[in-house]
Amino acid sequence: MISLKSITRENIDEVLALQVTENQRTFVSSNGDSLAQAYVYPETAFPFAVYEDSAIVGFIMMGYYEVKEYYTLWKFMIDRRYQNRGYGRKALELGIQYLRDRFDVPRIYTGVVPGNTVAKKLYESVGFKDTGLIELGMEEMCLTLEDHGR
Repeated sequence: MISLKSITRENIDEVLALQVTENQRTFVSSNGDSLAQAYVYPETAFPFAVYEDSAIVGFIMMGYYEVKEYYTLWKFMIDRRYQNRGYGRKALELGIQYLRDRFDVPRIYTGVVPGNTVAKKLYESVGFKDTGLIELGMEEMCLTLEDHGR
């Protein structure tokens, strides 16, 4: 059973210890960097540990991007030991549901580093589509929730 839980003093060390594969490191920020951003933006960053039952298997952070006034999938990773088991897709669906339930958002945006075909395929599998915009070295994607069984 996959679930999202708050990051606390009890689980932060496990979250910080999560690692992607060597060839994925250029595509994602470290969880420490992500949590530092969450600390600086407490009103607009929503970080969670991804659990499979009682084991922490990943990290996801949703957010509100004030400059563009939209909600985002800001950070996302599944530990290398737990990849290719469907945890990523389920965690992504739970993150989308969190934004839907808490903020009733019409759209969610994310950015993908060019060449990160695994992430792009995952995002496309839940309905994200390319917007055609490349900004800060990232390809922008958008999930329109009205099109996605809202």
